[in-house]
Amino acid sequence: MIHRIFYAIVSLSLVVSTTAVSQSNPVIDIFPRGTTLHGDIAYNNDTLAKHLLDIYLPPNANGHVPLVIFIHGGGWLGNDKYADIGYMKKTVAEIVSSGFALASIDYRFATQAIFPSQIQDCNRAISFLVDNADKYGLDKKRIAVMGFSAGGHLASLTGLSKNNNVENFFMPGTNKSFTFKAVVDFYGPAELILFPGSNDPKSPESLLIGATPLSRPDLAKAASPVTYVDKNDPPFLIIHGEKDEIVSNKHSQLLSSWLNVVGVQNELVIVKDAPHFGVMFDADDIRNKVITFLKKQMN
Repeated sequence: MIHRIFYAIVSLSLVVSTTAVSQSNPVIDIFPRGTTLHGDIAYNNDTLAKHLLDIYLPPNANGHVPLVIFIHGGGWLGNDKYADIGYMKKTVAEIVSSGFALASIDYRFATQAIFPSQIQDCNRAISFLVDNADKYGLDKKRIAVMGFSAGGHLASLTGLSKNNNVENFFMPGTNKSFTFKAVVDFYGPAELILFPGSNDPKSPESLLIGATPLSRPDLAKAASPVTYVDKNDPPFLIIHGEKDEIVSNKHSQLLSSWLNVVGVQNELVIVKDAPHFGVMFDADDIRNKVITFLKKQMN
């Protein structure tokens, strides 16, 4: 039942995404007046549609501004760089109005290339932004990464694995000279073996790694953020719905517990009555936590 719900959401997302692609930028009106958009930038010097990113610069930006990397969800099977922005309107707008640049990135789906292609794409996009920081007015020493659902998984994995120097998480020639000040993880999977579909070959997590997590625990471990937790990781803000039936909040509880074990600063917020995603995560109290966290860590 859970996977049927998940696939329905992914299917709906794909319909929304197809419509969105036909427009120049369907979310630009969400951002503050005066926001500068650099859209559809190819970050890997190729023509793949999934190797594009958008940069939103705050109005009247002076000098180099701190950067928030935004990674969309969709079960590693759907959606695009406009997704999640639509129901996080106030949060996204306040991030930019608070003086942060926001870069929303696309990455390859599991149906196009299995893991670690997704984390390779994320690191490649970040490398591109670091390499072109002067061109776009970005402070490459103040970077945070934020993600939602599958994007939360990739945000956590990106933030946690960077100091482990996992060679196959980077495409050849990728600039690795960046670090993260903070990670904001919205309901991202932390341990693939926790999924009830870990023995289902058609489950999203199985499609991601090319095998069921139970049959290939080595691959599941390599793709699980908790594998890379250590004392040198950046601070985390972890947000999850109390009634999430797609990604159990046990994932976020486990991640927070591992971070506590090694002494990494983190806060876990369980949103009362909240499902897997939606406008409940754009509420004032959650938005204030996100903005306060980013300002504190990016100073």
